[in-house]
Amino acid sequence: MIPQEIIRRKRNGEELGAADIKSFIGALAAGQLSEGQIGAFAMAVWFKGMSRAEIVALTLAMAESGDRLQWVDIDRPIADKHSTGGVGDNVSLMLAPIAAACGLAVPMISGRGLGHTGGTLDKLESIPGYTITPDADLFRRVVKEAGCAIIGQTGALAPADGRLYAVRDVTATVDSIPLITASILSKKLAAGLQTLVLDVKVGNGAFMADRVQAEILAHSLVEVANGAGVKTSALITDMNEPLADCAGNAVEMRNCLNFLAGRKTGTRLETVVLAFAAEMLVKSGIAVSSDEGESMARQALSSGRAAEVFARMVSMLGGPADLVENPEKYLARAPVEKPVRASRSGWLAACDARGIGVSVIDLGGGRRHPADQIDHRVGFSALLPLGTRVTAGEPIALVHAADDAAAEGAAAALAVHYRIGEEEPELTPVIAGLI
Repeated sequence: MIPQEIIRRKRNGEELGAADIKSFIGALAAGQLSEGQIGAFAMAVWFKGMSRAEIVALTLAMAESGDRLQWVDIDRPIADKHSTGGVGDNVSLMLAPIAAACGLAVPMISGRGLGHTGGTLDKLESIPGYTITPDADLFRRVVKEAGCAIIGQTGALAPADGRLYAVRDVTATVDSIPLITASILSKKLAAGLQTLVLDVKVGNGAFMADRVQAEILAHSLVEVANGAGVKTSALITDMNEPLADCAGNAVEMRNCLNFLAGRKTGTRLETVVLAFAAEMLVKSGIAVSSDEGESMARQALSSGRAAEVFARMVSMLGGPADLVENPEKYLARAPVEKPVRASRSGWLAACDARGIGVSVIDLGGGRRHPADQIDHRVGFSALLPLGTRVTAGEPIALVHAADDAAAEGAAAALAVHYRIGEEEPELTPVIAGLI
């Protein structure tokens, strides 16, 4: 196998055979390809696309590039959820323990931030001591005893995807349907899932800004996953504003704990979390309808069982046992907090969600290069939702920054990302469809 020949053929729009794809991915996993070759392959796929057969071959090759997990000693349905990425999207942090509290086993393999979107692992690393790459035995034990474990890819699990994932982040090849499909599903197939629910984001803060493209991606994911034997569905959700009222790492972890404590009711975030919990429970056969599934999820929250599951997961993976009770003892705060004030009176009519995500990176809360270190303290909180009536000078958000200069710059940038109008806007439903 000559890597540059495969790259050339894909660059020229040829369809690659399964054997060629498997050879290329095998070389990638073995560390035999340069970052330049990986980036060139990703860019060729971005421009030329892939057929359904190529996507299946790429997904299977990446899934088979390492270990495949088995869950023979767990008598619960094995289920998971994955998001295509957004701003203020911390759904997984709450959803996994809710689903586990309702009777599912959730081995959730998550990723770091891609482009302007935040990563679940980066948020979890704001918890002191939390191990995002446990060995296989600990991973299995946590899933069995706590009900869920949210971890990152180990070197043994879909290792080809791990390297490709990092290169895509810095080569503007994130928003490729074949690469997104293969990246998401290779990890899920390797994790030994029985059911999967996907969150396909659409809007100015998503990789798929266009509804048609989002539906194409959703169909690609659902068809490839179902074809591989994993019962899968997808919800298309709105990402024209941050999903939570914050964006960052430690600030989103605080949001998670507030949610589990019942302090985020009536929000767009709650709507999405409960919808995915219901879909997971129905797909796995625990609930007979979405209404029953949502009722079970609400009970898991209100009873405190979901918070207990989360606390047990964190403790078993090396984090503090009393994180849920004492979050401020462990989640570091940025030294500078500065309010962002409305420039005029009116309605919060629109925002640039992608711009907000980029502003988090500018603060140091994301990466421009794979090896960059993240400042987990920084970001935005107290973001007012679209459709809110504000008066001039009223705070619309709070900046968390490392110093005064960074806070000033982020506050100015965030103010530009919001449009204040004279009329109340017509808001987009947070859940746009089910596939």
